[in-house]
Amino acid sequence: MSQEFVIEAFPRDDQGKGASRRLRREERKIPAIIYGGGKDATPVSIWHNELKKSLENEAFFSHILTIELDGKKESVILKDLQRHPYKPILTHADFLRVDKDHEIHVNVPLHFLNEETAPAVKLEGGVVSHQITEVEVICLPQDLPEFIEIDLTDIAMDQVVHLSDLQMPKGVRIAALQQGEDHDQPVLSIHQPKGAKADDAEDAEGGEEEGGEE
Repeated sequence: MSQEFVIEAFPRDDQGKGASRRLRREERKIPAIIYGGGKDATPVSIWHNELKKSLENEAFFSHILTIELDGKKESVILKDLQRHPYKPILTHADFLRVDKDHEIHVNVPLHFLNEETAPAVKLEGGVVSHQITEVEVICLPQDLPEFIEIDLTDIAMDQVVHLSDLQMPKGVRIAALQQGEDHDQPVLSIHQPKGAKADDAEDAEGGEEEGGEE
């Protein structure tokens, strides 16, 4: 993981809806909580615009983050984020403490390679259908991947790629697969558009009729 994200946090004593509204309106901060790691939950506040800008980077969601509070640093992951129902405003964030000796559960984005140049797409006119775009993984913090790549080059027409087909980095497991084969859900497939299938069927029927006339 080449990028590093550092979040400046401030102690927060006042709690409740009124205090949170004042925090957002007057100080341009939002309330947050740091929990886990065998320690008490710590209420803090963080700069709204700085967090919002960080969220523009996809890697922020699947990285070990550093929170600086009162001159001390803690390693965390973003566990939950609340937004205003219709305004482009963040309202609350939850951060989970992590340490190098304990595994974490994190949603990691999927990156699809060669989607437009895959033979089943470019040569056969197939269309890629995505069932999921991220996957929950289990690993130690130092093994957390920024993303998981799926190369579509060798995916055939009508082939379905499942979670069990993904190539995972060393030390990284897919959470769903730990629950059994029944949870091996599809990730993507390449298929012909419905219109193309109908045309093929008509062509086939037309060929049979011509053959019958002879």
